[in-house]
Amino acid sequence: MAFRRLLRGTVPWGQLEGVARAVLERYDEPSGRVVFLDADNWLSTPFVVSDRWFVKVITEQNSLVHALLTTGRNLGAFSSGTEGFFEHFGTPAQMADHELDATERMRKLGVNAPEPIEAFEYEGMGVLVFEYLRDFQTLDELSTETIDHHAETVFDYLHRMHEAGLAHGDFRCENVLVADDAVYFIDATSVREDAIDDARAYDLACALGALEPLTGARRVVHAAAQYYSADELLGAEEFLDFVNLRPDHDFDAAAIRGAVEQRAN
Repeated sequence: MAFRRLLRGTVPWGQLEGVARAVLERYDEPSGRVVFLDADNWLSTPFVVSDRWFVKVITEQNSLVHALLTTGRNLGAFSSGTEGFFEHFGTPAQMADHELDATERMRKLGVNAPEPIEAFEYEGMGVLVFEYLRDFQTLDELSTETIDHHAETVFDYLHRMHEAGLAHGDFRCENVLVADDAVYFIDATSVREDAIDDARAYDLACALGALEPLTGARRVVHAAAQYYSADELLGAEEFLDFVNLRPDHDFDAAAIRGAVEQRAN
């Protein structure tokens, strides 16, 4: 955690206070309560204003870390025999604009996501404002029964994005929220449009790997197969080892392969 905080950097209090005041001013609020979140996040500093707005502050340091992560992931993609497909945006403001746009596009497809309100620049930082979901759990905080209940919805949402030529790019349990018994996707990243086929296979591998420890390989493959063909599932196999190298994924790749191949046969 200390290393992650070092990489993420610390935004001076004066700037965070300035961002909070800017948010209140933009929505004609004379005052508000700010709660900072102890989120384990490399790419922004999040806080909540007046229990209404979820705010992400993206700094130059966050942009640098994103560039390093993008390079590392593309090298991993090369090791899987494909061209790298992750993209990096040059400035914090561009990162904020992209996430806002990606979230709007997801919602138009019927994929639940917190309502994006706006993105703006403040003293060289990118600022994102979303609706605040007051009561939610991440996917890995749920009971096995509840995860099983939502598994097909997860693959339905992912498939809708893929059919529309989009990819999430950073699918993991922390980026799937459940609030009021509804599934929400957050934190979509950027992938190159000309490499969308590989990016979709990578997304699918990430989703299989994220859910396998929670539901078991057979159940997660069954859920995925409601929306993805046998060929698509076999294509995702190519990325399982690459995904399993990520520190935020730990799953039984052999069990997933066995379940996929059994399904394909």
